[in-house]
Amino acid sequence: MTTLAPSAFATAVFPASADVEAIIRLALAEDVGRGDLTTEATVSPEAQATADLLQKAPGVLCGLPVVAAVFARLDARVDVTPRAAEGSFDARGRVVARITGPATAILTGERTALNFLQRLSGVATASRRATELVAGTAARVIDTRKTTPGMRVLEKYAVRIGGAGNHRAGLDDGFLIKENHIRAAGGITHAVRAAQRRAAPGHVVEVEVTNLGELDEAISTGAALILLDNFSVADMRAAVAHTAGLARLEASGGISLDNLAEVARTGVDFVSLGALTHSAGVLDFSLEFVS
Repeated sequence: MTTLAPSAFATAVFPASADVEAIIRLALAEDVGRGDLTTEATVSPEAQATADLLQKAPGVLCGLPVVAAVFARLDARVDVTPRAAEGSFDARGRVVARITGPATAILTGERTALNFLQRLSGVATASRRATELVAGTAARVIDTRKTTPGMRVLEKYAVRIGGAGNHRAGLDDGFLIKENHIRAAGGITHAVRAAQRRAAPGHVVEVEVTNLGELDEAISTGAALILLDNFSVADMRAAVAHTAGLARLEASGGISLDNLAEVARTGVDFVSLGALTHSAGVLDFSLEFVS
């Protein structure tokens, strides 16, 4: 049976600081611009403040390290003390962090910090829900490259915090031969063989198929992973039986939370959901001064 390299799907490790810093720098430049006019006009640079970060809707907390990094970039004297664990779920309102330090930095960074926290917690919550729906099956829910431009490294982190897995981080991370590649290359066999010759150790060669006939051809090439694109549930079951462990199977296309459990029960190894990132929505948080 073909197995994926251990590096194919990442664990819930926080992204490299340089990647996160670049995202935060852009977000603050967008929001603060040439300066926070209101705060600079009304608040003394010497003023100190304490604020609570409040989760106001049910869901999974994700993004506290980003919140801390936002405030640290504005003023290293701002302290963010977590009151809830990253990845924890709560169905009620709760204080997730206490923030202390210069009031000007807290006020200036408030919206940027909340934007990150709301978005990442929304992605983590959607990922947790999807993971719960496949419990008891052998399938694992994974994400796609349908992420917010510039935010991929953080959104994929949020997917992991929610308990789902990551597919490719980018085009340089592995081979996924899709329908247009196949057409341009002259067929499934030609495309897969070319990718296999190019693949470095640890690279997974995955190919998309649209019917059971194409599945047969993909199996014959020795592709490690085969993507079943827009298969019916009945055809997914037939594909699992036909493949008989010769390759791992990923279901994709036309899958939502409404039919996710049924798809997982077909026996596929992975179910990819672009909705984890492109349709996750946000979780409601606020920042309130307490002194």
